[in-house]
Amino acid sequence: MESPRHTCVKLKISEPDNESESEPIFVKGTWYSTRFDLSVTNGLHAWTCQATEEEVKERATQWDQPVSEYIHLAEKYLGFEQPGSVYGFSDAGNGFKRGLDVGKWYKKIANLSMLTWTFEKEGTKLEWRWKCQPSPDSKITTADVLDFLMDANTRLSEEVVRQTQSTNRLKVEAEKCLSQSEKPSNEKTRFEKKIYGKFAGVLSSKKAKLRQLRDRLSKQVNAKQLHEEDEVSKERTESFDEETDEGDSDEERRKKDTGYTKDVPARRPHGRKRK
Repeated sequence: MESPRHTCVKLKISEPDNESESEPIFVKGTWYSTRFDLSVTNGLHAWTCQATEEEVKERATQWDQPVSEYIHLAEKYLGFEQPGSVYGFSDAGNGFKRGLDVGKWYKKIANLSMLTWTFEKEGTKLEWRWKCQPSPDSKITTADVLDFLMDANTRLSEEVVRQTQSTNRLKVEAEKCLSQSEKPSNEKTRFEKKIYGKFAGVLSSKKAKLRQLRDRLSKQVNAKQLHEEDEVSKERTESFDEETDEGDSDEERRKKDTGYTKDVPARRPHGRKRK
């Protein structure tokens, strides 16, 4: 068996002679795949509309629409008040309009009423109309609409409570997850800080050793250079001495060795002269 959908919308119907004043009505819709039922009440009087499959099919054909699309569009405008749409609820007899307040009734309740609403299609404003007949028992129809609204309000309140509880649970879980995620993050930070500290110490030590090796190597290079310079200087000196010795004669070398020169006169011993 087909399971119907239910909607209920509050509409403000403007007075024909005074659009600034409006009367509220409640429209409850019961939607099937090929037909729908409407219950309309202003709190005091009620009307009903039973759109049969034949009527819905005929209307859909007139608008060149599939039945499913026609039902969907009707449910859209009578399930929720649509911005820009003009809703009306007026007498369907000889054109006399009437308000919904008891003091503004101009026709008998037995007369039919017309529920209308407008919509735009491809830039053209269109109007749909459905006749509603007075309910056989306005109290029962009005009570049915109010019961539906109370049940819907209760379900909505329960849903709000469930959603609030779910949100609170998710908030607690999120805070717990955040706390758990912060713990490894803090441990990671401490570990990295410790490792970086050790690495910096090792790096400083390596740099100091490199400086020591560089200084030692520099000293060794300098000492080697000095030694090489000394060797070169010594070799040059010996080479010069050898060249000088080879140019002297044997006699000069003997003179150099003995320190004697024949040109120097021999000293005579000093003594007293005899008289």
